[in-house]
Amino acid sequence: MVDTESAGRRISAYVYGNILVLAALVPLVTTPEYLGIAIVAGTSLSTFIAHVFGEAVAQSVRTGRELGRAGRIAELRDSLPIFSAAALPCAILALAWIGWLEPRTAQILAEITVLARICSIVWVVRRIQGRPPTPGTTVAAIGLGVVALLVVAVKVVLTH
Repeated sequence: MVDTESAGRRISAYVYGNILVLAALVPLVTTPEYLGIAIVAGTSLSTFIAHVFGEAVAQSVRTGRELGRAGRIAELRDSLPIFSAAALPCAILALAWIGWLEPRTAQILAEITVLARICSIVWVVRRIQGRPPTPGTTVAAIGLGVVALLVVAVKVVLTH
């Protein structure tokens, strides 16, 4: 069982990673020759590395000492949701690369998948807290999705 502090860091990384992957997907212009898999994977990988580094520095500030090997491994493990956020979208884009999907269809499916992942975290949080889902859980999931889309819109507008 994961302690709540580690679970919280993993959930933060999960949401953060998925939002950045979605922000990488939205402005892509896909063609049969260009699917943007490298952009999505690169966004996830670079964010993962930056997050692990930032969290390791922050943890050393919190504890007042340099992280040991176990602490560095814990930071890597807790940050993995950022890296994993790109796995399914890249797999979907790869289906277009091998010709099983049209590029635009693959991009839309990848975006929907990431948005669904973001929304689904509400059920995970309730489970970690030991609370059963309620009808409000679905409303909260939709609200989280809307907020995530607003964050993505701001990022896309300000960076593209």
